Amino acid sequence: MTKHDKPEGEKLGWRLKETSYPFSTQWLKLREDKVELDGVGEVVYTYRVSSGAVGIVPITKAGEMVMIRQYRYPVDEWCIEIPAGGMHDRQGEALEDVARDELREEAGATCEELRFISSFYTANSTTDEESHVFLALGVELHEPPNPEPVEHIELCVVPVVEAMRLARSGAMKNGWCALAVLLCEEPLRELGYL
Repeated sequence: MTKHDKPEGEKLGWRLKETSYPFSTQWLKLREDKVELDGVGEVVYTYRVSSGAVGIVPITKAGEMVMIRQYRYPVDEWCIEIPAGGMHDRQGEALEDVARDELREEAGATCEELRFISSFYTANSTTDEESHVFLALGVELHEPPNPEPVEHIELCVVPVVEAMRLARSGAMKNGWCALAVLLCEEPLRELGYL
């Protein structure tokens, strides 16, 4: 990152004085900026740096949504999600290629068509992560999932209407997965799945 990588912040008087990275692992990198603000003085802003993520809303030829139940260590729960993954190890690759690979890895599936739906910031006060949502159509399950060693995943294939209910009711507790499903509601309605 350059000293002037926050042009909108600069316009508002956020003057970046120093950037450091106090903690970094394979999956997590923290950035700490010392910023001078008029009328406030120096503040330290720390956030998680991200290379972005992709999420796939997969619809089978039979009109069902392929979801996953995944164990999440931080909350010690099995969570209902969509196939998704970070791009920390995929820099420079096309988003569509990453989405197809994640679909294959987490669901053992391929698709006939992949449509980009939208992008959004996952938690813009604590990370710069931008998540990209794809709708996968004509999905076929070919093999068991092939997750990474730290991933525990079970497939959960449900009618599209049920998936929407899970996203709306809070049963899908991962907020960005729920939003991804809801962002696909209009295209799914236009295609006759709802």
